[in-house]
Amino acid sequence: INFTIVLSMLLYCSLILAQDDVNVPETERTSETQSCFSDSCDFLKEFGAMKEKQKVIETRLTDSESRLKDSETRLQWRILLEKNMVVFSAAAEGSGHIGPFNTDTTLVFKAVKTNIGNAYSPSTGIFAAPVPGIYYFTFFYHAAGSQEVFLTLMKNNEDVVRTADHRTSHDGADNGGNAVFLQLKQGDQVYLRLRANAHVWGMQYLTTFSGFLVSQV
Repeated sequence: INFTIVLSMLLYCSLILAQDDVNVPETERTSETQSCFSDSCDFLKEFGAMKEKQKVIETRLTDSESRLKDSETRLQWRILLEKNMVVFSAAAEGSGHIGPFNTDTTLVFKAVKTNIGNAYSPSTGIFAAPVPGIYYFTFFYHAAGSQEVFLTLMKNNEDVVRTADHRTSHDGADNGGNAVFLQLKQGDQVYLRLRANAHVWGMQYLTTFSGFLVSQV
């Protein structure tokens, strides 16, 4: 209700009463004026209470709309992140030596732990970037000390980083690894290559290959 309209109504009411007062005895005029004044005050009080309730309701509606928008924004970000999430981690299967081989060999990590985005292939051992971006890769190995270890992380056909250990007669076992950030184009391939005459140890827990998308570019 508009306050200006209410005020106009009250003024109009006062004018009508003033005109009627000309032919009305003093006692009756006093009584009617007091009654009108009392009714007007009650009406104004009710009107003020209505205005306060309206403000409270409007504030609550604004707060509800704000919370709803925040929830929708968080949901949209969650969907976007899940849609673009790329994470994998896999381990080398077996119960002993993998290698040595006569030629350089791509290691196939068949025991998949995580593969969100399905960018890693457990049948080929190759990760193919689904989107251009910055990726992080890490790999670890366990091996017997009696054999050489030489692992290279490859991007397409390019050597990127390596880890290695020489054969020794007094070292019972070796452990090592490496990690790297890479900027990849869509379709770029990343994998681990075991050099000829080298070996690692499999068992689903010891030799691993992992990676994830840090940020799209």
